[in-house]
Amino acid sequence: MAHPLEPLVIRHTHRLPNPSGPAGQGGAAARQFDAALLSVGFKLSGELLEHLSGLAEGVVLDTASRTLETVRAMVGDHVQHNVYFVDFPANVPDTLEFWMQCIREALVDDVSRAGIVDQLRSGIVDLLTLPTYGTYQHTYEEMLAAHDELIAAAGDRMTVLHAGGTPDDEVTALYLALAGSATPLGEDGLRDLAVLAGHCADGPQPEDIPVRENRAVVNRARLDRGADLLLDTVTDVLRLACALSDGDVTLAEPTRFRSLSRPVRRALLAGLDAVAASPAKLADVASHREAFKRLGERLHPHEYPRWPHAADVFAVARGEKAARTLDSRVEELLGSDDVTGAARLLAAAAPGKLLRSLDRLLRACPDQEGRDEVAAAAEEAAPHVSGRVLLSLREHFHNRTQEAVRRRFFVNRGGRAWVATDTRPPVPEPDIKRLVAALDAETRRRLPEPGHLLVDPAVLDVALPLSGKATAAGFGVLPRGSLSTVDGELLRFFVHWRQAQRTTDFDLSALILDGSYETVTWLSYTALQDLEGEHSGDITDAPAPDGASEFINLRLGVVRGDFIVPQVNIFSGEGFEEVAESFFGFMVRDVEQQGRPFEPRTVRMKSEMRGTGRVALPLVFLRGDDGGWRAKWLHLYLKGNPNANRVEGNRVSVATLVRGIVERDQLTVRHLVSLMADQATAITSWDGSQARVPDGPVTYIGLERPEGLHPDSLVITPENLRALIPA
Repeated sequence: MAHPLEPLVIRHTHRLPNPSGPAGQGGAAARQFDAALLSVGFKLSGELLEHLSGLAEGVVLDTASRTLETVRAMVGDHVQHNVYFVDFPANVPDTLEFWMQCIREALVDDVSRAGIVDQLRSGIVDLLTLPTYGTYQHTYEEMLAAHDELIAAAGDRMTVLHAGGTPDDEVTALYLALAGSATPLGEDGLRDLAVLAGHCADGPQPEDIPVRENRAVVNRARLDRGADLLLDTVTDVLRLACALSDGDVTLAEPTRFRSLSRPVRRALLAGLDAVAASPAKLADVASHREAFKRLGERLHPHEYPRWPHAADVFAVARGEKAARTLDSRVEELLGSDDVTGAARLLAAAAPGKLLRSLDRLLRACPDQEGRDEVAAAAEEAAPHVSGRVLLSLREHFHNRTQEAVRRRFFVNRGGRAWVATDTRPPVPEPDIKRLVAALDAETRRRLPEPGHLLVDPAVLDVALPLSGKATAAGFGVLPRGSLSTVDGELLRFFVHWRQAQRTTDFDLSALILDGSYETVTWLSYTALQDLEGEHSGDITDAPAPDGASEFINLRLGVVRGDFIVPQVNIFSGEGFEEVAESFFGFMVRDVEQQGRPFEPRTVRMKSEMRGTGRVALPLVFLRGDDGGWRAKWLHLYLKGNPNANRVEGNRVSVATLVRGIVERDQLTVRHLVSLMADQATAITSWDGSQARVPDGPVTYIGLERPEGLHPDSLVITPENLRALIPA
């Protein structure tokens, strides 16, 4: 019987847990399995094919059925992608010609004729009232019949599924990796961790869980098992309470606390009492005062006088007890111009907060002597902060020294982004150089000795995943700011959505900008075709079970601009976080390949859309000096309007946002590789063209795991890139 968490392991690791079953002659079934995988752009590794070939045929076929279902969903092939224009991208009409055709068809329709005549008299026709507009005019099967079969090409994507260990070992390893991550997980990662934590609560546990949100998810599973809770701040208890109510453990959104059983209330109050026995811990209450007050109404601390320190937490929240915060003490020192005193206080009490405040403190110093003292405090604090903070500050200082960067780029937890003019005074370059050297030295000290370092050059421009919030869930997705090469002649975007309760209209568009970020043209439902390409047609309703899809096809060789910005606008209905399903992706093809509008083996990326705005900006494509194209990953959202968002209305804000991130340099894998190189015994560039991998263990960093690596090798790919961030 298959392990219930096998699909989760495949999605996160691209490893197939070794199926158990009787030995047999499964070679033919294994080869059929491999051929079926090829149709969706996957294949079995040599080791995995050999293992399956030695199992009974029935075991192989069952494994194939489950795995195909999983990988098809990974690339978006679990739904039927229809298009409005049946033979898209061929024969897409001129926009006005198409609209006139819809009006003509409405005028011969007995039901709609009168209403359309009235609209024509008024001079304005609502497209949504036209009976043939916005809904599929043919079946999925009819659309398939209108397209030739895809011609295989050397550039088609091929993702290798590698052999894993036993299902239990693979699930445990994934749990330990997610729970012990040095960087926060995204929403989907936290949800997967919750499932894994419940399954693995009685098994091995990570030595440390540095991310608070992860700790809350694990604590919920531990509470269910009656195990000791991992708590060292009052906020840890608040996050656990949010997890128990299926709320937001990041505390970015308020949680509606549920009624809790008496044993759970006792456990939370006992935990609060133990933490709050140190009066300094009460200072954290002020940051989430309202949430603590609401939690107190559920916990009834007055019923448990044996835990007086827990009662103090809620007294502070209600303002009945004073607890001076570190921030107020720091602001008092800064108000009296004692910058170095503020730095020393932060270094002793909150080293991470000192580094995050470093730019401000350096600017506040009146002289070089003060800046030297602040820098010295930062150097002393560096060994006591997380690697994520070290690298974030390193990236910040790098962009502070860039003369061309005069804009500040902000992104909140929900992916909402905005850009503002940078009015801050500069930090003297000698101070930045001193601190950058200290940050690099501390990061280098924490990195493991790599031994033989094997590096795929294609991974060097991938941004470091300093937060899971900067990466959408999906397939082939890279962290915000990453650059990746786009090969091929045709670039095709797709969006799919399925509404939950209300009629919902998403609109796929592509804005093309020149080198000055000025609009060249766009493709959307209001501009169905141009020199650059075609739009597949507007779909305005996405009911279950099939939902709706839209596509844009671009010929890269004739694009007149320097930037291509795909976007998904919500015209009406449910938001990205309300629909039952929504995802965006892109495919790359050669001209002669033909095929259906959606071909899974050509999919390079598919990402979920779950942001808080009404306009999604998944990525931007940049033309290089050599004429080639690269993708820069955004994972951003604009607030937009409540309804009727269109590419024409957000061109300026999109261009401003794109410019802000394009001109900003992210810290990439290249930076950590350069630091690791000092400790490496050998360094080999690996682009896959070599005949064989080294015989001994290596540290491999790349986009895809090569076959034949020594079993003791450390392998870093985008699926576990967070493991590269030092603790």
